[in-house]
Amino acid sequence: MSRHRADAPPRHAPADPETVAFRSVGKDPTDLDTVVLPVVAGGGGSAMSGLFGRGLLYAIVPALQLLSATLVSPVLAHLLGPSEFGDLATAIAVHQLLVVLAVIGLDQALVQQRAEDGDDHTARGLVMVGAVLSGAVMVAVFLTGPLWSPLLGFGGGFTGVVVAMVLWTLPAATNQMIMGLLMSQDRFPRFAVISMLSAVGGQVVGIGLVVVSGSDSAAVYAWGTVISQYLALLIGIGYVRPALRGLVDTAAIGRAVRLGVPLMITVLFAFVLNAGDRVLIQRILGAEETGRYQVAYTVGYVVVLLIGYTTQAWTPRISAISDVRERCGVIAQSRDELYKLLVPVILGITLASPVLLRIVAPASFDPETLLVVVYLVALAAFPVAASNGTGRLLVTQRRGKPLALCAFAAAAVNIALNVVLLPVMGIAGAALATAIAFGLEALLLRRVVPRLPHLDRTPPVLLITVVAACAVAGASCALPQTLWWNVARFAIALACFPWLLVRLRASRQAAAA
Repeated sequence: MSRHRADAPPRHAPADPETVAFRSVGKDPTDLDTVVLPVVAGGGGSAMSGLFGRGLLYAIVPALQLLSATLVSPVLAHLLGPSEFGDLATAIAVHQLLVVLAVIGLDQALVQQRAEDGDDHTARGLVMVGAVLSGAVMVAVFLTGPLWSPLLGFGGGFTGVVVAMVLWTLPAATNQMIMGLLMSQDRFPRFAVISMLSAVGGQVVGIGLVVVSGSDSAAVYAWGTVISQYLALLIGIGYVRPALRGLVDTAAIGRAVRLGVPLMITVLFAFVLNAGDRVLIQRILGAEETGRYQVAYTVGYVVVLLIGYTTQAWTPRISAISDVRERCGVIAQSRDELYKLLVPVILGITLASPVLLRIVAPASFDPETLLVVVYLVALAAFPVAASNGTGRLLVTQRRGKPLALCAFAAAAVNIALNVVLLPVMGIAGAALATAIAFGLEALLLRRVVPRLPHLDRTPPVLLITVVAACAVAGASCALPQTLWWNVARFAIALACFPWLLVRLRASRQAAAA
């Protein structure tokens, strides 16, 4: 099998647009376990069918992890107590930043590289580069731990949960790259094993250690997560077999870094966009309002997270379309189908929120006043769906800088709006700032996408439907929150679920057409 250099142009697709070309990757050609996604030049229907068919499987696993984390949080709060739980939450936030810095966007860069090459030759080398880089970041942070840990508010210094959090960096970052490669290979069972073991497995092992030891230490839970992550790493290495030759492939490393670094910066600004308002609320309104906002934000932001998981799962399939105009068509159609799916979702989550808020928060959080916050945060799912579509197009064109600049602008606007709106509107102002910032990012990204090839705009009828659904959901926030009103709203919210299933089936049929 021929190999491509890292700087070689993308391979051409088969002459027949309906042909699906699977290539073995570094293995016996008779081994059908390792395949690559088809490189499509036309036949957008088959590509769309993949997005709303098997492609959705790769969004289901992260969604299950999100559900698991939601269920685990109150258990941990009860087992650890407020102080230890707070240290764990802070450690996890620092860990997430470390993983972003350690990966430097290589997880997305290797997916794009593999789509261009049509094989795993270079992508497997990039996994090795990422693993070495992650290890270097982990060692550097570990050696400087006694210096920075007190500055972040860890009263015990560089011990316990902080040490575990640092040692978590290497496996978490490398597993992220391994899952990116497995997803681009369309090896779902193996992707699911690594994903579930590294996330859900860590939660189960961590809670098990806390219960068995009888300890209320966050460090005990964190070490359970570290053990699970390293186990997933060992299995993942066996699955993808990172290539040592990647460490000396300077051309491939250069291309990956040029794309990956702007993507890393984009993620960092997205982190500021998502979490920066919490810092400002704490400073302007106090800790109590921060806690109330966090509860409402968690309920509403589930919708945004699901959109993110879905579009990320689609990345390899979109990257595999060699014809740029066809790729634009698939991106536009998938974006519009997501809008249609979001219509029952925005109605359902808003109508169900009065009940959901009373389940996840005690009466001291004054949950009846949080409904508008949930609605505004969930509303951000629409611009996020738009941004992710144009963002995927820019990534496939290796144009990472516009992504970083737009994310920076959105984060800056979010912070400025919070400063202005929080004293006037309270935490509802923070939610409104979030929705506006995501909307601005979507508009800016649409502006930087080149005019040719043409990216179709959303049909006016669909836009009117979306606006009407958002208006109805917003108006429902003004309804009384008495027992019977809440029961009625929740019943209507439950009816939105079969509507969503019908809409999903229609999207799959439209994609297959």
